[in-house]
Amino acid sequence: MHKAAFPCDDPLEAKSIRLAVALRGRLSNLSDRPLCGPALRARQTAEILGLHATVSETLRDQDYGVWTGRTLPELEAEQPGVLQAWASDPLFAPPGGESIKDLCNRATAFLSDMAMMPGTTVAVTHGPLVRAAILCVLDAPVLSFWRIDTPPLSCTEFSFDGRRWALRLGVTT
Repeated sequence: MHKAAFPCDDPLEAKSIRLAVALRGRLSNLSDRPLCGPALRARQTAEILGLHATVSETLRDQDYGVWTGRTLPELEAEQPGVLQAWASDPLFAPPGGESIKDLCNRATAFLSDMAMMPGTTVAVTHGPLVRAAILCVLDAPVLSFWRIDTPPLSCTEFSFDGRRWALRLGVTT
């Protein structure tokens, strides 16, 4: 959303490349299972980080359907109130896209899969999916999705103790 538009399969911007270079090497030794989403920017980030990541469709960005590539002002001008509906109704999905509730269900499924896997996973993915995973781990209401900020190249750590997931704050990778 950096350009006030729903993302396409764009390459990394220069600022994100600098951030990834600064983080390089700090994650590659932590992971038994490096994964990344299929988007070009996720794959580029994993590569810059030195991760030999397997592409996982589950780690894709939120599907914005016909809104992909469109700017927020453009959509609001064409369909007044549609962005407010999207931001206030977790079941609302852009035409051909994915609702916040669907995204949360996908994050929950990913965490369930990871709970069954031994070792450590580093997942290079997108802010919306990270926010959805945080909601899942905290068992927070889906409307809290909009209250979580996930800056580019931020690290969010989850741990699983065999019974439940926990969010670890103050991660310094």
